[in-house]
Amino acid sequence: MITRDRARFLLIAAACAPDFGPATARAAFLVTPEGFARAEQSAEDNRYMADATAYDVAAALAAHRRLHRALAASFPVVAFPGDPATPDATFPNNAFATARVDGRGRLVIGRMRHEVRQRETGREDIRRFFADVLGYETVDLSTQTSPCELTGALVIDRARGLGFAGLSERCDEDGARRMHEAFGLRATFVFDLAPGEYHTNVVLAVLGGRAMLYAPKGFCDAVDAEAIASLYAPHAFALDPDEAAAFAANSIALDSGCVWMSARADAALHPATRRGLAQAGFCVQSVDIDAIEAAGGSLRCCVAEIY
Repeated sequence: MITRDRARFLLIAAACAPDFGPATARAAFLVTPEGFARAEQSAEDNRYMADATAYDVAAALAAHRRLHRALAASFPVVAFPGDPATPDATFPNNAFATARVDGRGRLVIGRMRHEVRQRETGREDIRRFFADVLGYETVDLSTQTSPCELTGALVIDRARGLGFAGLSERCDEDGARRMHEAFGLRATFVFDLAPGEYHTNVVLAVLGGRAMLYAPKGFCDAVDAEAIASLYAPHAFALDPDEAAAFAANSIALDSGCVWMSARADAALHPATRRGLAQAGFCVQSVDIDAIEAAGGSLRCCVAEIY
């Protein structure tokens, strides 16, 4: 079921047990920021991107190595090389995502809005890694016309099989439907992001299927945010504008007890938010990736989960 109807969605979602699948991934992959530079096409609808003078390739590569080392201490992490022709590829979760559908691994390839990012989805090394090495089937959405930037546009509660699809230039209603089907979800709620927001995962994080961080002003209608929050109460935490601007919602749980976010987000986190996460059973781990955040995304955007 995929719907814009809040009441209908909540009725279905509230009855979904956390038995859909593992709440967190078993591994992840990254793409290194080779040729790290401002992609002007992406800047058309990503207000978080810095101007070109803020991009530092050496600093971005160093930040990415810190991220890889930190995450690899928790679970397996594979890194693919970047390409100067795809300057946004360091955020691979928008282009590639995985799921387990009917017990089988599935690679989902997204349809990117901008041509500079469409180049990423044609990478044969990533496609072949999943098809030939892991034996995953491929669902390729990259050739259809509706934008659907995967787990940038669609936040997924993997434990209950629920999707939260925020519409923007990067995802339309048909794209949301295609993602709902590709991930094999039980129910997906479709809503509009606030003007100026480009991805849902900048304003919403569902953590391990049991907690939530969200920026109410990132939703066109705050009632939509509160409806989603009701599913995770009392562990749904509204972020203030400072926390949201620091990418606190662009965070991810990679196991049952830890939330990862950037050092910038960690520093902006209010004590009440931190206490709330602790009460939900999560500690906070962070990595300094300031150099990468110049490109308009943060830690969660760098992590493509492998389920």
